[in-house]
Amino acid sequence: MTQRINTFEIWRAFAVHLLTASGALWAFLSIIAAAEQRWVATFAWLGLALLVDGIDGPLARRIDITRVLPTWSGDLLDAVIDYVTYVIIPAFALYQADLIHPPLAFIAAALIVITSAIYYANLDMKSKDYYFIGFPVVWNMVIFTFFAVRPGSTFAFGFVLICCVATFLPIKFLHPVRVKRYRALNLTVFGIWSALGLAALFMAFQVPTWIKVGLLASGLYLFCIGGVLQWLGRLNHRPSPSSPPRGD
Repeated sequence: MTQRINTFEIWRAFAVHLLTASGALWAFLSIIAAAEQRWVATFAWLGLALLVDGIDGPLARRIDITRVLPTWSGDLLDAVIDYVTYVIIPAFALYQADLIHPPLAFIAAALIVITSAIYYANLDMKSKDYYFIGFPVVWNMVIFTFFAVRPGSTFAFGFVLICCVATFLPIKFLHPVRVKRYRALNLTVFGIWSALGLAALFMAFQVPTWIKVGLLASGLYLFCIGGVLQWLGRLNHRPSPSSPPRGD
């Protein structure tokens, strides 16, 4: 028997889609700021878009939005906005700022937008336990860290290359909200990174060493923990050389 959907459920579900769509406005404001090289405003709007991206999914799942509005794809809407906020704007900011010297800045930005576009076409980008397979093109976090830490041009370009290659490798990367294993720790580390990032914005990226160290340490944890757990899991499941062979 088909469950009847009332008007309140429809409007509540559509409100969640509108919340997701608001990311397009924050992206537009961020592009304007980046074109004017107002980097604090650029990443403040991207941060707001990241906040929306973090809360719209749990809201959609809680109200079973696909049942209420089956002809509206929240996943497609989310992917369109994510590509702009996670990829296009950070790549543009990297190209506009003096973080990587030309012509390498253009090459880095071009690699980011191309590899990320291919990644978004991968229907198997997530594992059953909600890890991302391959670097999940979170260039907003990577380029933000570049602005705060100010690595050398060569190091920044090299790290971009590593991430672009890792996009296509069968390595697990953490989704801090949906991965259940060590979720409390993962969310704590992500909260620390977010708090330090907010402090860096308030300081207009003129940050002391301890904030740089904190951003790097928490960022490296988020970047590496999925692959580390994957590697440890394979070691634990590897048969011992001294073990006798199993019989049929």
